[in-house]
Amino acid sequence: MPITYRPGAVQDSDLVFEIFFRAIMDLGQRTGAVPISGGNDPQVVRNLWARRKSMFEHLARTASAFWIAELDGIPIGYARAIRRGGMQELTEFFVIPGVQSSGVGRELFRRTFPEDGGLHRSIIATLDERALIRYLKAGMVGRFPVKYFEREPESDLVDTDLEIERLELIPEVVEAMNRIDRDLLGHERQEDHRWLLSDRDGFVYRRGGGIVGYGYVGEQSGPFALLEREDTPAVLSHAESYACGKWGRFGVEVPLVNRSAIQHLLARGFKMDSFTAIFMSEKDFGDFERYIFFGPLFMM
Repeated sequence: MPITYRPGAVQDSDLVFEIFFRAIMDLGQRTGAVPISGGNDPQVVRNLWARRKSMFEHLARTASAFWIAELDGIPIGYARAIRRGGMQELTEFFVIPGVQSSGVGRELFRRTFPEDGGLHRSIIATLDERALIRYLKAGMVGRFPVKYFEREPESDLVDTDLEIERLELIPEVVEAMNRIDRDLLGHERQEDHRWLLSDRDGFVYRRGGGIVGYGYVGEQSGPFALLEREDTPAVLSHAESYACGKWGRFGVEVPLVNRSAIQHLLARGFKMDSFTAIFMSEKDFGDFERYIFFGPLFMM
């Protein structure tokens, strides 16, 4: 039977998670990186799905395009993208081992991530060479690597004049966060903040009464966005201290142009994971020296 394509839905979340998992573990074997520690343990996989189920459902609910490829009615690949303001981001693009390089990826990519007028496009890409070539041909340019830093958290607060308070999505806070997102990323994303606050603990950082940043901490942490890069050590120190005693590990996905974050994390003894992602876009935008990505690394 020929390969068929159908729109995805929230109800497909467990199916596409399985595709993602099989594809990412195969990539790890081919590249020598470890994308998921303990990924050969079924209990680890079940725990991973329990943690990521909410995120997969959020991406399905807010997708601008979501396509699943099937062979004889069995899902073999999928791709998904989101639109936030004038930005279109490819969040996932995975095909199971054995049917890669068979044209499935090309068709999924065409349906999910078309060139579209005034929108600019971005991708957080793995180091899969076949996918990278496809992105480069589509006009993407590699901007910088992104690496995961983690350690067992300890309480070690940095002196700061920031006032740190729990995040509530009241109008004043929403307006300030929208302004920060426009400044750093070029677009707003209120739907993502609503979901993030249901998934992890959010904080806003004030100076002189005004909001100068925000961040999220949990089993998966990020994003963190700051108007002043000099506040990065204090914010990361607070996040690590907050995680101490709550979760066994604390980690963040850091753009390797964010020198303040890297210097702080290395000085604190954080270990850098072997898995590497590349942030790609059609045009240069944003200020990622004041930003730390969403974890796990599916979107900005």
